[in-house]
Amino acid sequence: MTDHDDIKSRAALASIAASALLTLGKLAAGLLSGSLALISEAGHGLLDTGATILTYFAVRASAQPADDEHHYGHGKIEAVTALIETGLLIVLAFGVMVEALRRLFGQAAEPVDASWPVFAVLVISIVVDFVRYRSLSKIATETRSDALAADALHFSSDLIASICVLIGLGAASFGFRQGDTLAAVAVAFFIAIAGWRLGRQTIDTLVDRAPAGLSERLRDRIENIAGVVRVDSLRLRPAGARVIGELGVGVPRTMPLERVAVIKADITRAMSEEAPETDITITANPVALDNESVLEQVLLIAARRRVPVHHVTVQEIDGVKSISFDVELDGAMSHGRAHDIASGLEDAVRAELGGEIEVDSHIEPLEVQELSGQDVGTRRAEDITGALVSLAAAGAILRDVHEVRARETQQGLVVNYHCRVDPRLTVNEVHEAVDAIDHGMRQTFADIARVVGHAEPPEA
Repeated sequence: MTDHDDIKSRAALASIAASALLTLGKLAAGLLSGSLALISEAGHGLLDTGATILTYFAVRASAQPADDEHHYGHGKIEAVTALIETGLLIVLAFGVMVEALRRLFGQAAEPVDASWPVFAVLVISIVVDFVRYRSLSKIATETRSDALAADALHFSSDLIASICVLIGLGAASFGFRQGDTLAAVAVAFFIAIAGWRLGRQTIDTLVDRAPAGLSERLRDRIENIAGVVRVDSLRLRPAGARVIGELGVGVPRTMPLERVAVIKADITRAMSEEAPETDITITANPVALDNESVLEQVLLIAARRRVPVHHVTVQEIDGVKSISFDVELDGAMSHGRAHDIASGLEDAVRAELGGEIEVDSHIEPLEVQELSGQDVGTRRAEDITGALVSLAAAGAILRDVHEVRARETQQGLVVNYHCRVDPRLTVNEVHEAVDAIDHGMRQTFADIARVVGHAEPPEA
C-alpha cells in the first residue's frame, strides 16, 4: 500500500467515526424535539455512515495492484462506490421531500421542542462537518480519490443542511411552526443537489471522460519535443488516482531505434512534468518525410531486409532514375541464393520508389567469420610502416602515418594505420588518397588481404 493509499484509508476511518457519532446525536435530538428536519438530517447521517463504510472498503480495494483479470488496476471501484452513494442520496432526498410536503400541506404543523441540547447538537455538527469537508476535500484532491471526493461532497451538503435546520428550529422556537418543515424541504433540496453533482462526476469517471484540458496540454508539450513529427493519437481515461491512456506519435522512419528510444524517454519525462498522475503507453510510428533522399530510402529498405549495401549510385537519364548499389552477402553462400536476396532487394526498391526506375545490384562477398591472427615480425613491420610513409608522402595529402598494426591471418595480411589530413578537404578527396595507398600497398606486398586507413584531423 502506497503513502496515498494509507492516507485515504485513515481519512475514511476517521470519517466513519465522525458520521456515526453525529448521526446518533442528531437522531436523539430529533426524537426529543420532534423536529422533522433534524430527524431527516439523522437519516441523512445514517446514509452517510453507510456510505463512508463503503468508501473505506472501496479505498482499500482500489489500492490493490493490477492482476490477470484487472489489467488497469482496481481504481474504478471507488467510482462504483460513489455511484451507490449517489443512489442513496437521491432516495433519501425523495423520502424527506415527501414527508415534508405531507406535513406542509396535509396537516397542521406539529409542535417542535427546540431546547438548548438540540441547538448544541446542531452547532457541533456544523463545526465537525466544516472540518471534515475541508480535510477530505484536500486529501481527495491530493490523492485523486473519487470515493473521498464523494464523502467531501456529502459533508458539504450536511453543513448547509444543518444550517437550514438550525434556522428552521430557530424560527419554530419563535412561534413559526412551519419553520421546521420548510427546513426539511431545504434539507431535501440540498441532498438532491449533492446527489446530482456526485452522480455527474461519477458517471464522467465510469464513461472514461478525459480530465478537462489535460489532452490539449499534453499534446502541446509533446509536439514541441525534438524528433516528434506529429501526434497521431492521444487517448486518456481516469482510473482511480491515475490517468491512463495510449499515445501514438510519428517519428522519421529513417531514424535509428536508439534515437527513437531517447524520444520516447523525452515524451515520458515531459508528461510527468505536466501531469504526474499520468501513466501512458507510447507507440512510435514510422513516418515517410517529404524531404527523404533516394539514398536514405534505399539504405532504409536494405536495413529493413538486413542486407548490407554500399556504393549507392543514383542517376537520372532522360527523366528516368537509375539506381545501383553493391550488396554484401556471405561468401560461402550459393550464388543462386545470393541472387534471390539481391533481386528481392531490387524489387523492394522499385516498389518503394514507384514509376519507371532502373535498379541494378552488384554482389560482393562478406566475410562473416572472425579471423585469428598474430603480429608480424619486427623487420616486416618496419618494412610495412616504411611503405606506408613513402606512399603517403608521394600523394601529398596524407601525412604523419602512425599507429601502424600489421597482423598475419589465414586470409592474408591485414594492415591498419592512422594518418593526419587537412580537415578542410572533402570526403571524396581523402578517400581517393587512402584508396591510392591501398592499391600501392597491394602492389608492394602480394599477400595483403586488407588495408584499413583511418584519416583524422591534426592534433590541436
